[in-house]
Amino acid sequence: MGIFDFVKGQLIDIVEWLDPTSDTLVHRFQRPDNEIKNGAQLIVRPGQTAVFVDEGRIADVFTPGTHTLTTENLPVLSTLRGWKYGFRSPFKAEVYFVSTRQFTDRKWGTKNPVMLRDPEFGPVRLRAFGTYAVRVSEPAKFITEIVGTNGHFTVEEIGDQLRNLITSRFTDILGESRIPVLDLAGNQDELGTFVADRIRPEFLEYGIEVTKLLVENISLPEEVEKALDRRTSMGVIGNLQAYTQFQTAEAIRDAARNPGGMAAGGMGMGMGFAMANQMAQAAGAPGGHGAPAAPPPLPRDAAPFFIAVNGEQSGPHTLEALRGRVTDGTLTRETLAWREGMPGWTAAGEVPELAPLFGASPPPLPR
Repeated sequence: MGIFDFVKGQLIDIVEWLDPTSDTLVHRFQRPDNEIKNGAQLIVRPGQTAVFVDEGRIADVFTPGTHTLTTENLPVLSTLRGWKYGFRSPFKAEVYFVSTRQFTDRKWGTKNPVMLRDPEFGPVRLRAFGTYAVRVSEPAKFITEIVGTNGHFTVEEIGDQLRNLITSRFTDILGESRIPVLDLAGNQDELGTFVADRIRPEFLEYGIEVTKLLVENISLPEEVEKALDRRTSMGVIGNLQAYTQFQTAEAIRDAARNPGGMAAGGMGMGMGFAMANQMAQAAGAPGGHGAPAAPPPLPRDAAPFFIAVNGEQSGPHTLEALRGRVTDGTLTRETLAWREGMPGWTAAGEVPELAPLFGASPPPLPR
């Protein structure tokens, strides 16, 4: 600082901070020997808080506005300094300006894939990323816990710590949620809100508040996504045999358009029919002379049943498993049973699929 600036600071004692940056959290007011005059003007702009520190101890905290520094509005500093009848001018104190505005569009993401067990795909690896917004909610605590004596502190200096907290809690919550992979896209807002609520107390320990957390994307590894794309493509095609017939017709048309004259055209059409025959054989289409059509898939087992055992729900059980329950006496005709599609719990002897398990009942003996 030059001599002119020094003299100017002594004549017009104004304590203020004009933030020329977009990432500064804390700025320490610079003044020779930290001297401030009695009656100095403290200007705290919107989105700022001024914190006075005396020999490492938090003193007075000022919110936005213009303040004339006197004994009356420096009660904590007056007590620390023992100013019973007003202080002498000038006095020494450090003034830290803390930005309390929101810092938005902060990035977070998983450094490594998160291993999960999906009910449909089995073990899978997921990556996730998003954004969050924070602001300093307790300036005095933030200076005490994080800033210390640092005269200029930016949001980047604490960014890694905040990202690590978010990622760690997100990984834990994602594992506990047991949401199927294909349903995660429909639950991203809920996950973001839940993670924000979980980490909010930990951020408050630093004097920081999480105002927003967004989950922008949850993705599978590239090779798994390609496999899903192929599976989706087969679903879009639908009837594979009809699709093969359509492709055959297209091949015949293209062969007939071969610009080689009638002979060449006839040869091209013949080649087209041969190609069509081969494709029909490969697809098992009716009329082909190759391998017969593939048999339909084996029928799947009926939906599993749940039964009531000693007043508790047990299951799901396959019919084969229930046969053993009949043998050991756990399942009787009076046992309540239910499976998907049934309107309610029903005695097992009255369920058509379960009645054969008990065998035929003999008629009553003649009297």
